[in-house]
Amino acid sequence: MEVYHPSKYPSSTLQKNKEHIARLLQRICGADDEKAFEEIFQIFYERLLNFCIDYVKDKGYAEEIVSNVLLKFWMKRKESEIRNLETYLFIAVKNTSLNHLKQFSNLRLVYLEDAGVHDIMNPHDPGKELERRELIFKMNEAIETLPLQCKIIFKLVKEEGLKYKQVAEILEISPRTVETQLVRAMKKLDHILSPYIDSKQSSAKTRNKPFESLNFLFSWIF
Repeated sequence: MEVYHPSKYPSSTLQKNKEHIARLLQRICGADDEKAFEEIFQIFYERLLNFCIDYVKDKGYAEEIVSNVLLKFWMKRKESEIRNLETYLFIAVKNTSLNHLKQFSNLRLVYLEDAGVHDIMNPHDPGKELERRELIFKMNEAIETLPLQCKIIFKLVKEEGLKYKQVAEILEISPRTVETQLVRAMKKLDHILSPYIDSKQSSAKTRNKPFESLNFLFSWIF
């Protein structure tokens, strides 16, 4: 199970990354630059893989789908006019995943090897570190209970840092639907996690702000 983390890059950094990706795209399409493609592969592979796994529920199939999408992008680099590579790749992975599910509708669900929390435990406060890991585990469990579209929207917005408009284009829905689904996800996660989080808070005040449990969770973990 992937460890949940909110988007951790400030808007200025995200903008620089987008500009860098646009330059790499120009080098790939204009100069057949293999090194630029290798960098694109490294930038997007894991993100696309996690996105794909939410659809096909199998890491092996997801790896094959993502690799094929990236390879197809390279092979057809002269044929396509791509304005936003990030959106293009997410859409391609989504469509390929859905086609895969149509072909293998009886696909057996498998449990992925838990990536776990692979950071080093804080030696100065192991008790707090164990509590942090427990909350991350609870967060991951809660995310997995969301309906598929709701979960995907939550991850694209909160993990990948994508804008509502971009998520809407990827999933072929309206930006308003993205917003509605995200609020629904936040409400459900807040409801599920509040019993665990309230016990960690120093005071037992009645929560009077929307998603206060989630805000506390993020500050506790990160």
